[in-house]
Amino acid sequence: MPVSKPLIGVSTYLEPAVRWGVWEQSAALLPTGYHRLVQRAGGLAVMLPPDDPAEAAPTVARLDGIVVSGGPDVEPARYGAEPHPLTGPPARDRDAWETALLEAAMTAGKPLLGICRGMQLLNVALGGTLVQHLPESVGHDGHGGHGGGTGVFAAHEVKPVPGTLLADALPETVTVPTHHHQSVDRLGRGLVAGAYAEDGTVEALELPGAAGLVLAVQWHPEAGDDTRVMAALVRAAS
Repeated sequence: MPVSKPLIGVSTYLEPAVRWGVWEQSAALLPTGYHRLVQRAGGLAVMLPPDDPAEAAPTVARLDGIVVSGGPDVEPARYGAEPHPLTGPPARDRDAWETALLEAAMTAGKPLLGICRGMQLLNVALGGTLVQHLPESVGHDGHGGHGGGTGVFAAHEVKPVPGTLLADALPETVTVPTHHHQSVDRLGRGLVAGAYAEDGTVEALELPGAAGLVLAVQWHPEAGDDTRVMAALVRAAS
């Protein structure tokens, strides 16, 4: 009998669709790069649209691994801050649902991967804070966020920290696709940085001692060709 592939849930956007056949209506959306990356890394992908946070634990229980995807800015009220003029409008339903997914995965020891917003939300869920407009802190726009963005990925190098889970997956300095104008500021409880950009921006987080893999990256592996970060999640979920 063939070994079944691990089932990986990926959180989605809930957005008005400009064109949906002959309709204009709300849709649960996910860029194709996410499910294709899960598939290329050896997993089966399922979409997780926003739901009642009370459903997060039973949802996680039926999955082998969780990916919290990229997307809009985390609402600053979640980490006790006033919104910056360039911080996007809140996505409260998504913030609540994905926070519940993160907490349920960590409680259950299910492997977890956060991507871009997913990394920022992980940090906030564990009591950390965010820089709301990174170009003001680092003095350049090389991370590609553009304060709202043009929808074009930038690229820069990321250097893994030796001895971390991220370095196990990516032992060398790599150039990554990136698009964010916010970043991790104060680290959340128990989190350690697994990689940095040349300007000092935290580019990966992990939670040593967690019951299952807890890994997050600030860049967008689904927009590139390197499957190694997702493969680390799929291996842990197998």
